[in-house]
Amino acid sequence: MKKALIHPAPYRFDITCDDISADKSISHRCAMFSLLSDKPSHITNFLQAEDTLNSLNIATMLGATVETNANAITITPPKKITEPSDILDCGNAGTGMRLYCGLLASIDGAFILTGDKYLRSRPMKRVVEPLKSIGAVIDGRENGNLAPLFIRGGNLKAFKYDSPIDSAQVKSALILAGLHANGISHYKEHLLSRDHTERMLRGMGAKISTNNDGWIEIHPISKPLEPLNIAVPSDPSSGFFFAVAAAIVPDSRIKLVNMTLNPTRIEAYKILESMGADIKYELKTDVYEPIGDIIVSYNGKLKGVDVSQNIAWLIDELPALSIAMACAEGISRVSNAKELRAKESDRISSVLSGLEKCGVVYKEFEDGYEITGSKLAKSTIDSFGDHRVAMSFAIAGLLCGMEIEDIDCINTSFPNFFEILGKITKVEK
Repeated sequence: MKKALIHPAPYRFDITCDDISADKSISHRCAMFSLLSDKPSHITNFLQAEDTLNSLNIATMLGATVETNANAITITPPKKITEPSDILDCGNAGTGMRLYCGLLASIDGAFILTGDKYLRSRPMKRVVEPLKSIGAVIDGRENGNLAPLFIRGGNLKAFKYDSPIDSAQVKSALILAGLHANGISHYKEHLLSRDHTERMLRGMGAKISTNNDGWIEIHPISKPLEPLNIAVPSDPSSGFFFAVAAAIVPDSRIKLVNMTLNPTRIEAYKILESMGADIKYELKTDVYEPIGDIIVSYNGKLKGVDVSQNIAWLIDELPALSIAMACAEGISRVSNAKELRAKESDRISSVLSGLEKCGVVYKEFEDGYEITGSKLAKSTIDSFGDHRVAMSFAIAGLLCGMEIEDIDCINTSFPNFFEILGKITKVEK
């Protein structure tokens, strides 16, 4: 199990960062959605990280061919998705497992999805139960709640599903199932979650719309979709670690280049801005996604904040945002965030465990926590195998130094994280 020692930042930094990892959510979807076409999809800047490469490998096991040329890949779909001869390994990716459940539920054949020990402990019934209710045959441990999952694809019924969970993964799985249902399907969430699936599938020609009552209408496809031709933008969730760094290291500044500026992806930046950081957004293009630069500058001591809205837009950034809260003046609160307990780790418990070791006063609730800002103390932090917990406390180390245990998990989403951090301070691994 590898460790990393982060030294305090020796001085202010001012850097332009054009090597933030490509967007994980969009890369996953590129690998999967290419299977819905009958022509090659061309993708540049596909994230070369463990999770997304697992999704790409699964596409090849389903019959696709992948050609790589410099920073571009071409995915040629099979004439028909083939039944794989082996188990499909999603690694650490809940996105990979849950979306492939929706995609494969209507495909004739038998499929087994598994993952690492962390993914095999994450709840899958949130997608399995609605899929089973429309005719999907899915089984696994705890009656299909835990992987490995066995899927016997077949005919699916059109549905009208009012989701109790605001989750882009659940929504995407049901949309993918709806594309092959026997009629028009409807899906509703009460807070808009990440909408990459809708945007990308519409761009490929799928008929997906949202009515005035908030129901997403999904028309089944009668022919293959158009292929993707996309440059994957940089990941604002990954960039946010360094946004927090600029906001807490005095007189520092960072320019994050070619981020997606999708409103469902930059809510954490808006919260950080409300805490006092100076943040500017510069839109450059808007085809599949709005893309541009984000400039974050230190603007004095941050102030405490209450976070209870748009949690579905913040779920990946809350660990890093918790570091900003721990450095802020006053008390910060997070509520309505029970979903944090079902991520790569129980992120409420994981983050608070780390903050306690750093001397931070907190209160834990079932759906969130309260943090009293203070001076952080150096400590040794267990990542619990969660890449976002590991990277969040590495950023905290810029103020006080930090030792992070079990850093291999960072490779699932941000392989060059420590390379970028090394531009700011000394990192020993």
